[in-house]
Amino acid sequence: MPSRLPHLVVEIGRFMVTGGLSTIVSITIFNFLAHGLYLTSDPWLGEQPLSALVLANLVGMMVSYRLSRSWTFRHRPPVHADGGRTAFFLINLVTLPLSVGSLWFSRHVLHQTDPLADNLAGNVIGALIGQVARFYLFRTYVFRKPVTATEVAHHPVSLLGPAGLVIDPEATSEAP
Repeated sequence: MPSRLPHLVVEIGRFMVTGGLSTIVSITIFNFLAHGLYLTSDPWLGEQPLSALVLANLVGMMVSYRLSRSWTFRHRPPVHADGGRTAFFLINLVTLPLSVGSLWFSRHVLHQTDPLADNLAGNVIGALIGQVARFYLFRTYVFRKPVTATEVAHHPVSLLGPAGLVIDPEATSEAP
């Protein structure tokens, strides 16, 4: 485990940068749609902030997938034939209610309707909770760790995951 720790720290750091950039995209779109972003006094979805949050997060998901696939998890082969897109978007859709629920709670239970409260509830609190869940789910179901030939030889059954075996062609087959 200690030898994997530096790699895990780098991976978490990259995941956080990817999440941060996609969150900036989502926040910008959300604030434009729900609050006008100082560009208009009549925002397109001013009366529908939950819809604005969902649309903004869908765009953020696309940015997040592209960055995750090409940078954050580029060393991990996708588990599925479609490059992990289906699982990636399914995980994002399953975790999206965390942000939407947080915004809903702020709006309908706490009766907070100002832009600061909307952003704290939907784009900070809800997004952070969702980010933790997504990191685990992406690493487990979308971008799995490559398997070495040695690991296959010693643990062939335990390495079979949801979509079968993923072998790292760069790995050596040295015995421990």
